[in-house]
Amino acid sequence: MKKNKKPLVSVIVNCHNGSIFLTDCIKSIINQTYTNWELIFWDNKSSDNSCEIIKKFKDKRIKIFKSKSYNTLYKSRNLAIDQCKGEYISFLDTDDMWTKNKLKEQVLEISKNKSIKMVYSNYYVYLYQKNKKFIKYKKKLPSGFIAQNALNNYKIGILTTLIHIDIFKKKKFNTTYNIIGDFDFFINLCLTNKVSSMQKPLATYRVHRNNFSIKKLDVYIYEMSKWIKVNSKKKIFKKYSFKNIWFFLFKIKIKYFFFKYLKVSLGV
Repeated sequence: MKKNKKPLVSVIVNCHNGSIFLTDCIKSIINQTYTNWELIFWDNKSSDNSCEIIKKFKDKRIKIFKSKSYNTLYKSRNLAIDQCKGEYISFLDTDDMWTKNKLKEQVLEISKNKSIKMVYSNYYVYLYQKNKKFIKYKKKLPSGFIAQNALNNYKIGILTTLIHIDIFKKKKFNTTYNIIGDFDFFINLCLTNKVSSMQKPLATYRVHRNNFSIKKLDVYIYEMSKWIKVNSKKKIFKKYSFKNIWFFLFKIKIKYFFFKYLKVSLGV
């Protein structure tokens, strides 16, 4: 038997009551043209039929893990990482989907340069209620050491990434965050590692009423404000400017408090 020379990719799907879109998510993994992957399905105490749905997919590459207690998203991500056996790790949440060549194109891209530890791409945004779809970024995505670019205009969607396992041996997700753990992780990754970008959209981010980050905008504002205050004082960040990110957060705060006031005024 010939040994498969293609590197194993561990795909992590963290799930908590994600049954509504789960079938689309899993199908987009199974339909990948790159076949040497394992799916780490981490169920975070779901009370819906998510586990029944995943069990219907009779594929030996799918490995199901059930958490004994409910954990935060980033603790769940870390627990799933501990189960990975791949050389690379990718993430896909239950709302989202991949294009069929996502893994194939990214494995090829990252294998071109051993100094590259992560590749990310553009993606589609799908407005579920309106049934509309568009490409997220029109301008060229940055590559190389992009920490300042990411602080100026953050464009890394976790659903688009392929990350070398070595990164997670040094640092995992900060479990004190509920919303901005992805942002914190990728900014820190970009401080000391070169990354590669792909302008082609390789994933679809589904926007719907139950998106956790949308429902918890107040938590996002609190966590991001705290992150900026703490990290802007750290030695490793001294050469970086936080001006743009402060301005971005200010605009988010204005919008949030305006809509909150409007809801109270209208009694909704």
